[in-house]
Amino acid sequence: MKEFVKMTLAVMCGLFLMGIIGFFLFITALGSLIAAAGSSNTIVLPREGVLAMDMSKYSFVEVADPNTDIQALLQGEDLITSVSIWSAVQAVRKAADDPGVKFIYLKPDGMSIGLAQLQELRKALEEFRASGKAVIAYTEMPTTATLWLSSVADKVYMDSYCGTGGMVHGLSTQLIFVKDLLDKLGINVQLIRHGKYKSAGEMFVRNSASPENLEQNQVLVNSIWKTISDDIAEGRGIETARLDKAISELKLQFPADFIALNLVDSLTTREQLKQRLTVLSGKNSFSEVSMIPFGDYVQANIGKNNGYRKIAIIYANGEIVEGKDPSNVDGDRFASLIAKVRNDASVEAVVFRVNSPGGSVTASDKIKNEIDLLRAEKPVIASYANYAASGGYWISNSCDKIFSNATTLTGSIGVFGMIPDFSKTMKNIVHVNITPVSTHKHGDMYSLMRPFDKEETAYMQASIEDIYDTFVHTVAEGRDLVPEFVDSIAQGRVWSGSDALGIGLVDELGTLTDAVKFAAVKVTGDSDLSSWTIAEYPAPRTTLEMIMEALGETKPDEEMIFAGTPLEKTAKHVMTWADSWKNSQNGEWAFARMPYEMVIR
Repeated sequence: MKEFVKMTLAVMCGLFLMGIIGFFLFITALGSLIAAAGSSNTIVLPREGVLAMDMSKYSFVEVADPNTDIQALLQGEDLITSVSIWSAVQAVRKAADDPGVKFIYLKPDGMSIGLAQLQELRKALEEFRASGKAVIAYTEMPTTATLWLSSVADKVYMDSYCGTGGMVHGLSTQLIFVKDLLDKLGINVQLIRHGKYKSAGEMFVRNSASPENLEQNQVLVNSIWKTISDDIAEGRGIETARLDKAISELKLQFPADFIALNLVDSLTTREQLKQRLTVLSGKNSFSEVSMIPFGDYVQANIGKNNGYRKIAIIYANGEIVEGKDPSNVDGDRFASLIAKVRNDASVEAVVFRVNSPGGSVTASDKIKNEIDLLRAEKPVIASYANYAASGGYWISNSCDKIFSNATTLTGSIGVFGMIPDFSKTMKNIVHVNITPVSTHKHGDMYSLMRPFDKEETAYMQASIEDIYDTFVHTVAEGRDLVPEFVDSIAQGRVWSGSDALGIGLVDELGTLTDAVKFAAVKVTGDSDLSSWTIAEYPAPRTTLEMIMEALGETKPDEEMIFAGTPLEKTAKHVMTWADSWKNSQNGEWAFARMPYEMVIR
């Protein structure tokens, strides 16, 4: 017995010591990660060279958090540098005037970028070429996105062997419907909405798309494709109809097909490419060519605008939510941020950059009210990125002028609410019976354990109608339109930026840079930004904040189970709305949000 006690104590002491050692090792490793991620060594650029834009090495985003993908940092993977689209565009503009930059070498494969950001970067490259300098592109695996970006180049080269060939098949979006699955699980989702195009909840109550949903999506992808195909056709000197015909007939498969359609200039091995870059650089060998990494060039030129006047860019980036969520647009924090900018006397104009599919009605209204207070004191110019839809449009429609990218998804002026009923699930699947005890007839209407009765459905519908009416009149007032016209183009319909321009939802197609220049014009009458400092809000999260957030993140089991499978997107959608349903008992059950997000590959 004595030996047993001694062994037990020895094991406990060992475990205790191992825990202490493990803790200190973790703290040491964490410190090393923070030091590595937060390293601010001065970047030394060569006096002259080629600006190398390897798109696979960067993630182009609205707001760039420090340095890297923190999850990759923690897991020891190759790091992807996060670059804000504002910094990227300003770096390209700087390079156009920089005698040390001879030309740009663009490798578009593997890019991580949104539709609007790609369009803005492409426009910056167009302006770079207009300065008299060349852009040389090289692709190893052509896709729609790589063709769109590389079509701006003076010369486009393709690897002579492209594996399985090109991935240029046109644009497509997938609409997911889970009603059949929910029926099997006994879950009844009660969708209450205004707007025949407001399709955010359709996935739960239908097993296929409504005619209105199909209509808006077809018009949307066609409009976005027109922007892309027109750019490619113009850049490569071909007819759009010829490009469309080749794609429809699957004629873009082998490298020779891209040559035949003039989408690329010639097939080139890597060694041949090096020789071309050497000649263009005026050097004798490739070893003499100085390649300037784009990320280094951006970093070296951040904050170079130190004018005596100040324009603030406020980024509304992410879903609009109630509660505390610094990774999204949380209502109270964001409203306070806008108030801070309003009270800053050094800020003379504001650009409100919106990249949001919407979300909470309550939070949207808080932010909208603060924007109106800000407008009363300073010019506020809106700039739309990938999304400015539903709540994203609610918060920004009253700005003095709205710039939108042609591919922006905007509008979605509509409201919906969803409350699930799990009564059949509990009774028939889980075999649990529930008996409510309430003081009043409708006391348990948000319990999720029974369907609404007629009175409750009418009660909910009345709230939706009131919110929709408020939304319509808010837009009518903000855009100087009559409510009847707004209602006719609303109904929850999502529009591309180019189509939104034709119906008065936006004022001009343009980039974030265009919006900033216009803000300067509103104050001084001059678009020259040399006398301006650009202050960006909110401030990026620190490396420590990102690491601690990453350590605390846990992916829902449902998403982990289906990760990497065709069901991954379905699980993600369901879990997103499941999180929203949790708030229904706190009164947050109505949403102004578009039903999907769109990426280009």
